[in-house]
Amino acid sequence: MNTEANVAGGAGESPQPADSFEVLLITGMSGAGRSRAADSVEDMGWYVVDNLPPNLLVPLVDMMTSSGSKVHKLAAVIDVRSRAYFDDLAQVFSHLDDLGVKYRILFLDAADDVLIQRYESVRRPHPLQHGRRLIDGIEEERTLLSNLKERADVVIDTSSLSIHELSTKLYDALLGTGPTTVAVHIFSFGFKYGVPLDADFVADVRFLPNPFWVPQLRELNGNDKPVSDYVLSSDGAVRFLDSYAAAILTAIQGYSREDKHFVTIAVGCTGGQHRSVAMSNALAERLRSQGLNVTVSARELKKHR
Repeated sequence: MNTEANVAGGAGESPQPADSFEVLLITGMSGAGRSRAADSVEDMGWYVVDNLPPNLLVPLVDMMTSSGSKVHKLAAVIDVRSRAYFDDLAQVFSHLDDLGVKYRILFLDAADDVLIQRYESVRRPHPLQHGRRLIDGIEEERTLLSNLKERADVVIDTSSLSIHELSTKLYDALLGTGPTTVAVHIFSFGFKYGVPLDADFVADVRFLPNPFWVPQLRELNGNDKPVSDYVLSSDGAVRFLDSYAAAILTAIQGYSREDKHFVTIAVGCTGGQHRSVAMSNALAERLRSQGLNVTVSARELKKHR
């Protein structure tokens, strides 16, 4: 989990409006899944800080909203173990309101018997137990957090949720549902340099004519329009792209239901310079047109030119 951030920008950069930043406060009952929730939120692109005293949020938010900050989405995991924390939290909320920064409170809860079972399974004391019975610590924490739970924007009861079900709930609450919650990365490669091991899908486009054998195209690559036009106008290229994109979309719809939110697609040709690059770009355009977040890279362009 992140413990450092590049929050300082270059000199002279103009500040951005406060409503372009967002703060998420992750809190709730100890043992209800705050750490698991933080992992999922970090996967969504938030900068996450854990076990942060509320009074330290103010300077952190100030740095985040400073000119040139690269952190626009801050998630802070906090627990409220004493009444003094509430005064600090009130100051944080007031400061965020003054800045005009959007913020939400995510509260994780679970039934007492479930919390007891979880603590007994890890054989650790509750942070408010202090030599008493486990249920005493849980009840004290529940009392301390009752007002914060009422104020929360999102409350998730994790009593009957698995790790993956909790993650799915969080994606639903923070990003919405469906395939658009799945981030896709497409990269081109050359088979002669080895098949990638980290791809969920591998497409072979060596069935298309090779621009390498066209003298005026040989020194170009698939990012250049003449090469792209040549590849995409080849017999079967568009049919392949349409069919492959449809198959990928079907898989992504299933992934979004099964808590898989990152998909890597490798597109290969012989050397990774022409056909695979052009087809990767075209595939990305089709998937983006369906509302998906897609990034593209070319494994061989820098390594083997």
